[in-house]
Amino acid sequence: MSKLIETRGLTKKYPGVVALDHVDFDLEPGEVHVLFGENGAGKSTLISMLAGANAPSEGRLLLNGEEVQFESVADAQAKGIYTVFQEFSLIPTLTVAQNIFLGWELRFGPFLDHRAMRARAREMLAELGFDIDPAAIVAQLSRAQQQMVEITKAFHGDLKVLILDEPTASLTDREVDHLFEFVAKLKAQGVGIVYISHRIQEFERIAERVTVLRDGAVIGTVAMAETDEDALVEMMTGRAFDQIYPSITFSPGETLLEVSDLTAPGISGACFQVRRGEVLGVAGLVGSGKSRLFRAVMGLTPVQSGSIRFKGADITNAPTRKIITRGMYYLSPDRKAEGLDLAKNARDNLAVNIIAGQRHSGHGPFIQWGAVNAKIDQICDHVELHAGYRSKPTSQLSGGNQQKVLFGKCFGQDADLIIFDEPTVGVDMGTRAALYLLIKELAEAGKAIVVISSDLPEAMNIAHRLLVLAHGTITAKLSADEMSEDTVLKYFFDETGASQ
Repeated sequence: MSKLIETRGLTKKYPGVVALDHVDFDLEPGEVHVLFGENGAGKSTLISMLAGANAPSEGRLLLNGEEVQFESVADAQAKGIYTVFQEFSLIPTLTVAQNIFLGWELRFGPFLDHRAMRARAREMLAELGFDIDPAAIVAQLSRAQQQMVEITKAFHGDLKVLILDEPTASLTDREVDHLFEFVAKLKAQGVGIVYISHRIQEFERIAERVTVLRDGAVIGTVAMAETDEDALVEMMTGRAFDQIYPSITFSPGETLLEVSDLTAPGISGACFQVRRGEVLGVAGLVGSGKSRLFRAVMGLTPVQSGSIRFKGADITNAPTRKIITRGMYYLSPDRKAEGLDLAKNARDNLAVNIIAGQRHSGHGPFIQWGAVNAKIDQICDHVELHAGYRSKPTSQLSGGNQQKVLFGKCFGQDADLIIFDEPTVGVDMGTRAALYLLIKELAEAGKAIVVISSDLPEAMNIAHRLLVLAHGTITAKLSADEMSEDTVLKYFFDETGASQ
């Protein structure tokens, strides 16, 4: 069987950097071939060349056995290769139909035929099993729906290869199931799929082969049926799987946060405590209310009844700024929309929290810039943010490095209780290990830590105690000895444990 795509010695060099180093890769018809590696391993560089967005410095790219050189993304698309990047190419102010036919517009004489485009877009969406109104404005769609629109754009021509870059990072479990059903249909039609994801638990469901990249080079290609998660992690990081999660000393101190009978939008009757020196995990399916619970604690959504006490003071419905000032800090799961100013560099993002901390520490109206800059350098060193990345716009950093900046903000604030909401979303295993060590350091220094996670192994391995939520209700409170995957999953759907 001829290969759909084959690369031989593909290399990409930038001044002083080899981003991709003589990579051999191939894709067969009707298979899902996963690219797996840490941030900076070369995955994005490789797919940018497969997609026509980048030209190799050396090496050859073959399509159906014939050597090709893509002049542009449009050129690659014309040859049947379509890429759904993590950052979508949709125009949010246009309709679904207008986005699908952008560059492929149907005309009635000299005029655009919007009626025909809406009708054809409706047919295309229905053929793919996507229930989306072609007249809807893209900005009003969920991320999953936007992804469906992005995929639909690939079906103007003869689709041979679909490249999916972190397609499930922001999807619910049900949406992931729908995506995988769609992938199975494409495989049955002979379409080859290059799939990039950090969610290693997905690979067994959809992948035939996995190629592991590290530092721009191929470490190996393995059949998914002949490997497992532990082996893939070790290939990717050079470390065994059990070295990813550190052992965190459990020395609980005074109770910092006490929540009693809390009812808020999407939350009913929540009761729990958080103590110094402990890591409290919070688990549940997407939509279970685990984020809504702590957004209410932070004053980001209104509390309808119940009480919240922090360091002995009632902070129920207090302004978020006041709650932060008292020593509680929340790291949003959406670093791009809420956590970071992407137009500013890492130093500026960190400076905001350090300056706020100075003003609350009696330094008067003047900013102590020498102390601020010294603290920024200290934090960057601490979170292992390379010196070359500190003055770059944050938008140009990898997801892992953006997450390091986000973590750094809590060091600038010097909070007593830190809430990490989905702290490793879209982050590779190597960066995860580094971030877990920071959490360990904070907890063992006497900070109270909350880790909200949709990644069950993360929630179970990093936490001393675990809250499980379902349908806005705390269904279980488990100690480390009581945590097992079967037990936790039971409470994802069953509310009988709420009184525990």
